[in-house]
Amino acid sequence: MNALYVYSDELLKYRFNDTHPFNQMRLKMTTDLLKSANFLNDEDIVQPRVATEEEILLVHKPDYVDAVKRAGHNEISEKELENFGLNTEDTPQFENMHEKCSMLVGASLTGADLIMNNKAKKVASLAGGLHHGFTGKASGFCVYNDAAIACQYLRVKYNQRVLYIDTDAHHGDGVQFTFYDMNDVMTYSIHETGRYLFPGTGLVTERGVDLGFGFSVNLPVDAFTEDDSFLQIFEESVEIVARQFNPDIIVHVNGVDAHYRDPMTHLSLTSKSYEEIPRIVNKIADKYANGKLLALGGGGYNIWQVVPRMWAQVWLAIKEIDSPKGKLPEAFIEKYQPLSKLDFPIEWEDDLSDYKDIPRRDEITERNAMVLDRIKMYLE
Repeated sequence: MNALYVYSDELLKYRFNDTHPFNQMRLKMTTDLLKSANFLNDEDIVQPRVATEEEILLVHKPDYVDAVKRAGHNEISEKELENFGLNTEDTPQFENMHEKCSMLVGASLTGADLIMNNKAKKVASLAGGLHHGFTGKASGFCVYNDAAIACQYLRVKYNQRVLYIDTDAHHGDGVQFTFYDMNDVMTYSIHETGRYLFPGTGLVTERGVDLGFGFSVNLPVDAFTEDDSFLQIFEESVEIVARQFNPDIIVHVNGVDAHYRDPMTHLSLTSKSYEEIPRIVNKIADKYANGKLLALGGGGYNIWQVVPRMWAQVWLAIKEIDSPKGKLPEAFIEKYQPLSKLDFPIEWEDDLSDYKDIPRRDEITERNAMVLDRIKMYLE
């Protein structure tokens, strides 16, 4: 079956303000890049539906959903905004918040339904991947946690064992703690260590509780980790996790903020990693989950130089199209280069002229290998 791509311009309306680093124009740019290169056609694209309140309540608490509704219409007190995390610099209230967030959640659920109703084996819904939202509180640019809702929806409605794989630079804390005491959703997150980066969680020792003990796996990698170290420990560990858990379906959050040009993190990945990461997950889905894969978006805050090219690789991977080389489509360059205040990339692969060698490479690689050894000890 063909892969499908969930998209609508309505998804661009998830927007805090004009200066906020979370900018969904990255989603439109990715879609335009894929179309300009003739990798994405109209028949590949499915319009998202709006999530129902009942579906959002699969994860979020009723009083929180009510607060989000009222915040979107300025019908809430400052104290309540503070209690629900809706007045922070990271996650401030915005107009029609509930309605716009429900569309974003609905896009991820659209992808889940397409797979479970045999419309496609694999679906990309890059608008989502908001993995920091908690059951009763907004956090880290995330109001409703569409990734957690999608996992719970697959678990409850379709009786699926879900392997959640998170390759965002930030720990997928909201998803992990939603399922921390469950054994039919396994959460795996490889991320920059919380010693230096929000949200400060994701330790190797966070393994779950009660029935969920052993079903939470974290690989915190050192700051400035480069391609080879990241890919080596990721591929080996995620294979072990998938083999042990034997999932029915995989949900993958494809944050691309571990790229060395991303302004929000301290990792040093290049386009090499982002060509490989979704292909590794795609192979894992084929081998262990009967090919079923829901690919979500996630972090990525350099929308001009990084996100469109890296997210395009997610779609190319699930379509099993080789990573392109050479120049980007002229139509894409002509449309977006004049808008960029940064040096705009013109080729699919990174120009590494601004890449800085890491003096602690051997030490970082060794420390990451020790994390992998510890995880292997837990799992095997």
